Amino acid sequence: MVNKLYPDAASALEGLLFDGMHLCAGGFGLCGIPERLIDAIRDSGVKDLTIASNNAGIDGEGLGKLLRTRQVKKMISSYVGENKEFERQYLAGELEVEFCPQGTLAERCRAGGAGIPGFYTKTGVGTQVAEGKEVKNFDGEDYILERGIFADVAIIKGWKADESGNLIFRKTARNFNQPMATAAKICVAEVEEVVPTGSLDPDAIHLPGIYVKRMIIGAPYDKKIEFRTVRQREAA
Repeated sequence: MVNKLYPDAASALEGLLFDGMHLCAGGFGLCGIPERLIDAIRDSGVKDLTIASNNAGIDGEGLGKLLRTRQVKKMISSYVGENKEFERQYLAGELEVEFCPQGTLAERCRAGGAGIPGFYTKTGVGTQVAEGKEVKNFDGEDYILERGIFADVAIIKGWKADESGNLIFRKTARNFNQPMATAAKICVAEVEEVVPTGSLDPDAIHLPGIYVKRMIIGAPYDKKIEFRTVRQREAA
C-alpha cells in the first residue's frame, strides 16, 4: 500500500508548487480550512497564484495570509467577507477577482472533478455574472454557460482519515472541501486524526481515498472565531 502520510505540510507539498499555478482550497470562512498547508504555501514563496475558494478567510488568517504576502494573482470566489485586505487589493486593481455565485462555484468544482467541461445554469442571467458568457435558450428560458474548474492542486481539511486516504469531514466543515478535493490533478488533505485502514465505517466515508494522494496530520488547532458575539452584561 502506498504511504500517503507525510510528516509535515512542507514535505506533502514538495514538488507540487510553482509560480502561476491554480489551486482549489476548501473551507468556508475559517471553518474547515487547511491551515497548515496554507502556511506551507506562504512559506514556500510561490507567487502569481490563481485560487478557487469560497472566500479568502479574514485579515491575516486562512487564505488572507497569502493575500497579505501578495502571492495571489487571482481569486475565484463568491464572497469577499470581512477580509479588508481582499477588498482593498481588489478595489486598487492589485488583485483580479472572478466573482461567482456560491452554488455555481460549488457546481463548477464538482463538474471539473467529474470531467464535465461546462454546464448551463439560470443563475446570473441578466446580471454582470453573465457578461462575456455564452447564453443559450432552452424551452423559452435563457441559461448561461459556466466552465468547470480543474486545478493543479487541491488543498482540503478533513476530520478523520484512514491510512488509505478515505476521509470523513466534521459537520459544516464539509462545506467546499468535498467538491474541491475532486477538482484538481492532485489533492493534499490535512486531517486531525489518521486511523488504520478498515477502521472507518464505509457508509460514513465522505471522500474515497482514491482522490487523496497525500496527507498530513495538522492537529492540534487553535479555534479561531470570525465574529465574537457576547451578551451585554446585565446591571446588578
